[in-house]
Amino acid sequence: MPSPSRSGSLALIPARSGSKGVPDKNVHDVGGYPMISWTIRACLLSKCFERVVVSTDSPEYAEIAVAWGAEAPFLRPGHLATEDSGDYETIIHALDWLKDNAFDPLLLVHMRPTTPLRDPALIRQAIGTFDRATGFTALRSVHEMSESAYKTFEVESTGVLRAVGATTTAIDAVNTGRQQFPPTYQANGYVDVLSVDFIRSSGNLHGDRVEPFVTPSVTEVDAIDDLNYLEYQLAADPSIVERMFG
Repeated sequence: MPSPSRSGSLALIPARSGSKGVPDKNVHDVGGYPMISWTIRACLLSKCFERVVVSTDSPEYAEIAVAWGAEAPFLRPGHLATEDSGDYETIIHALDWLKDNAFDPLLLVHMRPTTPLRDPALIRQAIGTFDRATGFTALRSVHEMSESAYKTFEVESTGVLRAVGATTTAIDAVNTGRQQFPPTYQANGYVDVLSVDFIRSSGNLHGDRVEPFVTPSVTEVDAIDDLNYLEYQLAADPSIVERMFG
């Protein structure tokens, strides 16, 4: 067996079938193209990757991925393609299969197909930004929340509102202007850069020193309303489709 390559970056696109919230979400039509094709095109246009690989349990999804220029060299086992399956198990399965077949990259870039609207230049920037020599264990994309999380609530078991993170149920302080609270950020699936060596040595994907990569606000598809908003965005700016698909 040939020795595995230890250079370059892998784009890994997880795309299981069986979504309940939006059936066949990962291949749902977005602007006239399968959702997964947007992520594949962004990876290819970034020109950052030795390989762009889709991990799916569906032969149909695999066929679509290959038609758009990605590889689908294996099918993910069913037990790794359920609603309860974790990212770590999916990624390790892909890395082990690729290593057994003579490819062992230094970086794995986790590209979720449910965040379809990306700028390839930002993918390049994220990969260029991450440097483990600085002590960061991974890079994760986030965008600033429109409302600070410190102004949000949870409901106690007694049915009473409490501000998130507060030690009492008094909520009047949350009514002050949002400028009085620190900004908070949410992960958005735009581009996560992971060290393969760190994953294998730690048993974790991100670790405890994660470098933030702040992107513009972006839509992540979890529900039909998200798909409707994507269509609104594309109708408002048709150049988005043109830039990605020519």
